[in-house]
Amino acid sequence: MIIAVEGIDGAGKNTLVQALRRERGADALAFPRYADSIHAQLAQRALHGKMGDLTDSAYGMATMFALDRFGARADIARYKGSDEIVILDRYVASNAAYSWARTGDEAVVEWVRELEFDRLGLPLPDLQVLVDTPPEVAQERAVQRAAQDASRERDRYERDAQLQRDTHSAYVSLAESGWVSPWIRTNDAGTIMQAVKDFYAKEP
Repeated sequence: MIIAVEGIDGAGKNTLVQALRRERGADALAFPRYADSIHAQLAQRALHGKMGDLTDSAYGMATMFALDRFGARADIARYKGSDEIVILDRYVASNAAYSWARTGDEAVVEWVRELEFDRLGLPLPDLQVLVDTPPEVAQERAVQRAAQDASRERDRYERDAQLQRDTHSAYVSLAESGWVSPWIRTNDAGTIMQAVKDFYAKEP
């Protein structure tokens, strides 16, 4: 089973992912893969103003993040239809939500879906979780995190409060429409574990 945990910066995704790992003994993979992927590393440099005007292009940045995920496609695909669970800290919906928020054009959501799932062949998630933290709370967490850890300096996206609000709204729309697979909106690991149990109960 592939579970994608989504949300804006500072929403608490990593905390929830770690709780799920402990409860279920699941594997986890976080995107962007800054330590392992050249595409993620270049995107990170762009977000910190070190790649010229690359970050100005929503489509250019979305492509870099998509190629990062493409590099892990085989690692993710092995969980599809297996008895094992992998929890993804961000996945394709992240690209869809942020790109929609950046461009203001809902059509980019279909562009992301076609790029990542169709052209790049990434497996569909079985369940998507929106960590539904209010943008103001998430923003405060991100500021505190950066103050406590110099390695967590906020990037261009994280410093843009309006972008975070717009991205949260985009995520809510994706969740409410059931974009590409079932969604739940919660901050509670127990709710997600019940959804996982329900998923397996439906399997033949």
